[in-house]
Amino acid sequence: MPALTLREVLALDPVRATEPELLAGETALDRPVRWVLPLLLGFARSGGTPISEVHEGANFLDGGELLLTNGFGLTDTDAEIRRRYVRELAARGASGLAVEIGRSLPTMPPEVTDEARRLNLPLLALHRVVPFVRITEAANRAIVARGLSGRSVVRPWGDDHTAALLADLADRAALNQPEVEARSALAGFHPGPGARLIGVSVHGARELTAVDRAVRLLGGANVLRAAFPADVLALLALPASVSGDPVRTVQEAFRTAADPGLTVAVGHAVEAGSGWLRWSDTLRAARTTLELALTVPAAEPAAPEGPLVTSARSLALERELTRGGIDTNRDRLARLVQHALGPLLSWEAAHPSDLVRTLEVHLRHGCSPTRTAALLHIGRQSLYQRLERIESLLGLEIDDPDLLGELLAAACAHRVVRGMGAAQVRGLRTVA
Repeated sequence: MPALTLREVLALDPVRATEPELLAGETALDRPVRWVLPLLLGFARSGGTPISEVHEGANFLDGGELLLTNGFGLTDTDAEIRRRYVRELAARGASGLAVEIGRSLPTMPPEVTDEARRLNLPLLALHRVVPFVRITEAANRAIVARGLSGRSVVRPWGDDHTAALLADLADRAALNQPEVEARSALAGFHPGPGARLIGVSVHGARELTAVDRAVRLLGGANVLRAAFPADVLALLALPASVSGDPVRTVQEAFRTAADPGLTVAVGHAVEAGSGWLRWSDTLRAARTTLELALTVPAAEPAAPEGPLVTSARSLALERELTRGGIDTNRDRLARLVQHALGPLLSWEAAHPSDLVRTLEVHLRHGCSPTRTAALLHIGRQSLYQRLERIESLLGLEIDDPDLLGELLAAACAHRVVRGMGAAQVRGLRTVA
C-alpha cells in the first residue's frame, strides 16, 4: 500500500482547521510524507552574525518530513538566509513546510514563497492557530496506520501493532524517535515523566497471563506486550513513584505471578526519555538473557518449585563470554577453560565430584563458606574438603584477588561450553 501523501495529510481535520493556504508546490502534493514534525525554532546571533537554528535543524532531516513552524525563525533575519533555509529543506528531501501566520509572523516573507516556488517545495500558510501536538498526533497516527497495514502481508502478526513494534525494537529495525513515539501511542503505551522501562521475555507460555499478573502486582504499570511463537515479549514502564531497584522489583513480581516451569528474563532499566535505542537495548538484553538461561546450565541448583526468574545483570558474564555467537566463541572458551581449570577437569573425568561448580558458586558469593555450603546443600566440613582439593590440584589459593577474575570467567565458560551442544540441538542461538 502506498505511503500517505501530502494531499491526504491536508485532508485531516486538525490540518483543515488551520485554514491552510498553499503558496507553492501545487504539483508536488502527491509526494509521500514520512513524518510530520514541529519546529518551534528561531535565530540566534554570534558576533553580530545571525545564526539560523531553523537552517541548522535542516541538517538532521532524513527526507519525507512535513515541517511545522510558528514562523518565529523567519523573522528578524535577512532575505538570503531565508532563501538558504528553503534550499536546505528542499535539498534534504522535505515533503513540505507549513508556517503559522499571524502571531510571530504577520505575513509570509516573499523570498520564502519565491524560493519554494522555484524549487517546487510545497509551502503552506496556516491562518488559524491549532496546537501542533494535535496536528502531529493525527498525522503521524495516520502515517503509522498506513505503514502497518502495508506490512501485514509479510509480518506473521498481521495487524497487531503492538507485536510489530516490539519485534522492530527487539530486532533493532531501522526506526527513528518520532516513529517509535507515534507507534507507541497507537498501541496505547504512554510512559509518564521519569518512568523507567524494563524489557521482559517469558518462555514456556503462549499467553500473556504471567505478564498481566505481574503488571497488576506492580500497581498497573504501563506495558507493551505480545505473544510470539518462541516467547512472550514485554516492555514495562514503572512510574517514577515506584521506589527501590526497578529490576529487582520486576523480578519479584514475576516470581509471584509466573507459573512453575516458566523461564522469565528481565532486562536492565532505562529512562523512558532516553530514546528508542535504549528501549531496544533492554528488550534485546531480555531476549539474550532468556536464551542463555535456556542454553547454559545454571551455576547453582535450581529452586524445587516456581518459575526461573533471572536478569541481564545476573547473566552478564555469560553474555560477555558469548558475545558474537556460540560458534564464534567455542574454541576461545575451550582454551580459557583448559588453561585455568585443566587439572580440575582431569580429576573430575576420573573421579565423581563437583569441584568446578563448587569453585564457581564459592567465587560468585564472595568466597563465603556459609553461603556456598547452603547453596550447594552440603555441610561446611564437606565444603572445606572440596576447597582444599581444588587448591591442591590447581596449586594456588582460590581467594587470591589476582586470580578471582580468571577463575570465575573460566568456571562460567565451562558451563557455557557444556551448554553449547544443547543449544544446537534445540535450535537456539546466542545473540549479543
